[in-house]
Amino acid sequence: MKKTFASDNYSGVHPEVMEALLRANTGHAAAYGADEYTGRAIAKFKTFFGNDIEVYFAYNGTGANVLGLSSLTRSFHSIICSDLAHINVDESTAPEKFLGCKLVTIPTKDGKIYPHEIESKIQRVDDQHHPQAGVISISQSTEYGTVYSVDEIKAIAAVARKHKLYFHMDGSRIANAAVSLAKDFAAFTRDAGVDVLSFGGTKNGMMFGEAVIFFNPEPAKYFKYIRKQGMQLHSKMRFIGAQFEALLSNDLWKRNAEHCNRMARLLEQELRSSGIEITQPVYANGIFAILPPTITSALQQEHYFYVWNERTHEVRLMCSFDTTEDEIKNFGHTLRGLLKKNP
Repeated sequence: MKKTFASDNYSGVHPEVMEALLRANTGHAAAYGADEYTGRAIAKFKTFFGNDIEVYFAYNGTGANVLGLSSLTRSFHSIICSDLAHINVDESTAPEKFLGCKLVTIPTKDGKIYPHEIESKIQRVDDQHHPQAGVISISQSTEYGTVYSVDEIKAIAAVARKHKLYFHMDGSRIANAAVSLAKDFAAFTRDAGVDVLSFGGTKNGMMFGEAVIFFNPEPAKYFKYIRKQGMQLHSKMRFIGAQFEALLSNDLWKRNAEHCNRMARLLEQELRSSGIEITQPVYANGIFAILPPTITSALQQEHYFYVWNERTHEVRLMCSFDTTEDEIKNFGHTLRGLLKKNP
């Protein structure tokens, strides 16, 4: 399959990560995380977040989110999130099945949720007939490619503390957010009041693997059992550990994210110069735009992408660590040619 703008998880594995996998693929190593690769990767995370964190690796993003939330909830709880949240839209019914919780969603125009909206969803406290709010969950960057500022995250954390709720962050594209904010990871997670973080690797150059990071030690107490019960305990854990060690070394995570974000800005320029409406500010590696429906299918044949909203003809285009300037230019050339044929 040729390169696409469908998603950053369509891309392959970054060469430095693949080299790390090959190095790890020699001899025997202890299973289930008792290996040196996993140990070194966890040490890398502690250089970013502090020595008192707890780090557990999972196989995929849905597993990381669902199990992280599982450590924070009981089945009578509700989880407050955006209506676009990955846990609400793209993880099927996995959260409901494994958590037994109710997802209480907030309609959003920019992917974000705000303190006053969250407050309005915290209802009927201590009423046995009503689900009890237990967690606030946000995505950083959001499903709309927008990015919460440090102050916005701190404001949400204040609501969580006020109502004694946990605060969860889905960071499947956390590297893109860090580059966009020009902040270190801790500044908008641990230091801003987040309790549990899903730290993404797959969308930033890894083959597979995500991390669940606990800044609050209490919910981490039984997580090793929750992970096993949730079928996310990878037996040959060294192959996740080796990838994260590579991603977090020599600023690879940052180089990949900087490239993604820069390609997105170039793609935004191509779209705007062709008279295409951009619906969201481009902060990370996603662009959302309104395309004339007469050209969408033909453009997808050459540069595949997803239609985000069929009713409004809004599309999503994602850039990856391996997106090139030539691919961006070719997309613009194809787009302008189609617009001329279909004015």
